[in-house]
Amino acid sequence: MLNRHRWVINLVVAVSLLALTGFSLFPIFNLVLDGGAAVATEPNRLSAAQTSQIQAQAQGYTQVLQKEPENQVALKGLLDARLQLGDIKGSLLPLAKIAALNPQTPDYTVLLAQTQQYLGDREGATASYRTVLATQPQNINALQGLVSLLLDAKRPEAATGAVQTALKTAIATTDVTPLKLLLAQIYLTQQRNADALGIYNASIEANKEDFRPVLAKALVFKQMGNLTEAQSLMTAAVNLAPAEYKDQIQQLARATQPPKATVAPNLSTPTPAAPSIAPTQPTAKPQAVK
Repeated sequence: MLNRHRWVINLVVAVSLLALTGFSLFPIFNLVLDGGAAVATEPNRLSAAQTSQIQAQAQGYTQVLQKEPENQVALKGLLDARLQLGDIKGSLLPLAKIAALNPQTPDYTVLLAQTQQYLGDREGATASYRTVLATQPQNINALQGLVSLLLDAKRPEAATGAVQTALKTAIATTDVTPLKLLLAQIYLTQQRNADALGIYNASIEANKEDFRPVLAKALVFKQMGNLTEAQSLMTAAVNLAPAEYKDQIQQLARATQPPKATVAPNLSTPTPAAPSIAPTQPTAKPQAVK
């Protein structure tokens, strides 16, 4: 099994960039139950008294559902309680029912798919992702999840095909930049660095005010070891980004600053190693949002 921490580190291009577009990628496990939005938080640390209280709440919701199996308040309460208790497997049943009762809210089905993926049910996760994509082929959360499964199964051509289908079927008003950046991510896993950089450059040329391809290119240069170029691009991304994203990008920019030279610099330019962005399963467990 691939190192899960490597997934977090090596997917910085996708996570740091695409999350800035308004959605979260891996891991998307926590659910704001009143809105259907998925977010990631640190694991809760419960005292014995809190654990006992939440267990009692879960039991109460279970009793309600025995009489009213489609009571969504009870389903969401049970899901929240089980996530707080770290009972990931136990969250599947209420989550599956919530997803089935709310087909108009794909976040629930995506959350179900990611939970299935975390638990090792790749077939179930694939089916759930495809359920979303059948009606929303440009849903980037579902598409990213499906792509990660296909890449993990050594099927890069299938992953490429899924993204290309989404691009071909996108309507004129669809923001296709995240789709193109996802395609570039796939190319990077195949060591097709020139193709990936070509996508970034074309996206930058198409919209010189869009910070996302600039940031993506910067992060790739960072992973390739070209910190000077990465820093220059990071600065450009900060200048282009809306105010709400500037702090996040500046944090990334500080990490790309080249170290101060203490000896005479080596003027030779070695060929950088291609960045490794090998996906595997998400690393964090679902946690409840208070």
